[in-house]
Amino acid sequence: MDAQQIKQEVQNRYAAIARQEQARPEERGNGCGCDSGCCSSESIDVIELVDYGILQGDMVKEADLGLGCGLPTQYAGLQPGETVLDLGSGAGIDVFIAAKAVGPSGRVIGVDMTPEMLERARLNAARSIFRNVEFRQGEIEALPVEDGSVDVVLSNCVINLVPDKRRAFAEIYRVLKSGGRFSISDMVTYGDVPAELRQDIELWAGCIAGAVDRQEYLDLIAAAGFGEITIHSSTEYEIQKGAAYGLLSLTLGARKA
Repeated sequence: MDAQQIKQEVQNRYAAIARQEQARPEERGNGCGCDSGCCSSESIDVIELVDYGILQGDMVKEADLGLGCGLPTQYAGLQPGETVLDLGSGAGIDVFIAAKAVGPSGRVIGVDMTPEMLERARLNAARSIFRNVEFRQGEIEALPVEDGSVDVVLSNCVINLVPDKRRAFAEIYRVLKSGGRFSISDMVTYGDVPAELRQDIELWAGCIAGAVDRQEYLDLIAAAGFGEITIHSSTEYEIQKGAAYGLLSLTLGARKA
């Protein structure tokens, strides 16, 4: 299983989701990509966890496909006039929330590698009240964004899908301005996850096989040069009931020196 195979599997899954006229709960994969066969139905209900609440009143309904595992915008401290980059922007829900926060003097860029998601996001943008957003095609390991041009990077349950996470965090560091920051929600693991799960390509697309150990994830962030690493929230899920390993959804932030 190489990086290209992983990316193709991920792209196929999210292209299929994007083509749905309206994502139905039974087809959303419970946000983190699990189904009842790999996650405890009692412990994992990301649709309830990721509740955009009253924010939905200002958003295009079709922008929320139920694919997130947190609310990174809640902890980003977005300010009017800032430039924001959302990685793996999907149908655009976090882009639109950020666009409201930064206002017409700010700007929000969404990057996604899946053409079908970009098509849906651009349609949603045309339906929205926001004119300070744009969507670009690209991969997180090679972002189509200039050096030092972004105040804030957001991402919601996407870095776990990236084969080269070290490169992903290096790219985040590259595009941020000095003193810039990120706010990311993502899936990580705890305990000794069996090798057969980590080698299951379908579970890569489901946000499980590609999720790395919590400490390894934090070490990757520090190795990229970030400081002030803060975990804002952490929620634990079972992959298999009664197992001594599982998943964590983290929302965390850090700052570029």
